[in-house]
Amino acid sequence: MDAMEMKRNLRIGGQISRVDGRDLTYSQFEERYLVKNQPVVLTGLMDHWRACADWVNPNGSPNLGFFAERFSESRVQVADCVVQEFTDQKRVEMTISEFVGRWQDSCADDSSGSSMDQCGQSLFYLKDWHFVREYPDYVAYTTPSFFEDDWLNMYLDKYQMHRSTDIQDRSDISCSDYRFVYMGPKGTWTPLHADVFRSYSWSANVCGSKLWLFLPPSQHHLVFDRNMKNSVYNIFEEVNESKFPGLKKAVWTECIQGRNEIIFVPSGWYHQVHNLEDTISINHNWFNAFNLCWVLDLLIRDYDEAKEYIEDIRDICDDFEGLCQRNLAANTGMNFYDFFSFLIIMAFANLVSLYLLLGKPKVSSLDPHPQARHAIFNLLSIRRVASRLKLACSTEHHGISMDFEKILKDPVFLNLCTCIQTTYQNLYGPFGSTHKTLNASLAELEDSDFFEALSSVMSTPWDLVSLVDRALAKIKVAPVGEIWPGCQLDIKKSSSPDLVSNARGGTSNKV
Repeated sequence: MDAMEMKRNLRIGGQISRVDGRDLTYSQFEERYLVKNQPVVLTGLMDHWRACADWVNPNGSPNLGFFAERFSESRVQVADCVVQEFTDQKRVEMTISEFVGRWQDSCADDSSGSSMDQCGQSLFYLKDWHFVREYPDYVAYTTPSFFEDDWLNMYLDKYQMHRSTDIQDRSDISCSDYRFVYMGPKGTWTPLHADVFRSYSWSANVCGSKLWLFLPPSQHHLVFDRNMKNSVYNIFEEVNESKFPGLKKAVWTECIQGRNEIIFVPSGWYHQVHNLEDTISINHNWFNAFNLCWVLDLLIRDYDEAKEYIEDIRDICDDFEGLCQRNLAANTGMNFYDFFSFLIIMAFANLVSLYLLLGKPKVSSLDPHPQARHAIFNLLSIRRVASRLKLACSTEHHGISMDFEKILKDPVFLNLCTCIQTTYQNLYGPFGSTHKTLNASLAELEDSDFFEALSSVMSTPWDLVSLVDRALAKIKVAPVGEIWPGCQLDIKKSSSPDLVSNARGGTSNKV
């Protein structure tokens, strides 16, 4: 089935725009796509990737022999695109050697070029291969600068997302990273979905082409049933109109992504993807200050569902809230406690970064360098989400207690701070002669008034809100309106949970 035939019953409202990434600055990408939460296809960014040479034959097809020779014993998850299992495709585990062998056998049997499932066979699609984690010394690609501000993977490179000992098998709920390789023959596909954690994602086609159909967040209700519990599995199949009455009203945005093109997928956009040719792609999920609120929104929704599901055992359960959080972690990939721990670490890291940028807090207003403004925006975003988290759940009595003074001596945390510094230098350039290295500044930081503002224990979201307020007041940050024109908020004069309610909207004038 070709692309035109697949989408014949859908209402197509437009195309995803294409931009040459070499002509786009980070600030422009931030303003046009991160702030506005809009998809885009970027070209010209993959020319020097090792994967584009090693993984592709001269005729543009996947070099399957290379994978069978170099990575044969890797065990990977493979989806059978023919078999639905609950709300996803059935998954099986096999080695790369086995997967490549089945792919090659299907090509030999299918001289007509039709997809495997037309003969009643399985249609296997390798998904979610943690290639970077498994082969760190094989540098297949370099993450484009537009996607470097990746809090999710920076954090997971140093910490586990779920660190509770009360769940026996953490492998099901704690992912080592969200950097993946996907490989599949023509006809393989991914059902309609929105990305994990409602994160951003980017997907780079090393070879082959894909058909993408997108639905913006404002229309996501149209693909759900009347109870808003289940979404459509496959938009190209005939769908029960009585169960999904809104589907025919949906207006889709389409994209045919070609070889050496990267697509940016914003938060909350439902999408379905089909491989029009034999395809290999590299995919990252990620979030940062711009879409942190999407993560919390999902956690709140899934928490409410988890609590409702077991409400009838509340009276006989010794730790009902703990059970809700365990179920939330199992279903969503993290719970409120995991997310709160993540927020604390990222807040501490950004506060250290801000101090290193500004030096001893003697300035009367925020230095205009974009690195410093970005750190402030990060902290305001964390503060806003922490204030909402306080209203959503209680973290008391669940063992969360983080002391900044102790964390500052942790080599793992210091390594994270170095990664954050490096990322923002890559995006904005060096800070100049006043920019301090981490090791040279630690002793100075511990002796400063700024450190006194940070030296407290974080046990609740409100502790985190207060910490950000104290720290920004210590360095005498300018009113937010001076950082982002249009915002009239003054950090020094308020500790209200609504403090940063307008901060994100102001970032369109550059962070």
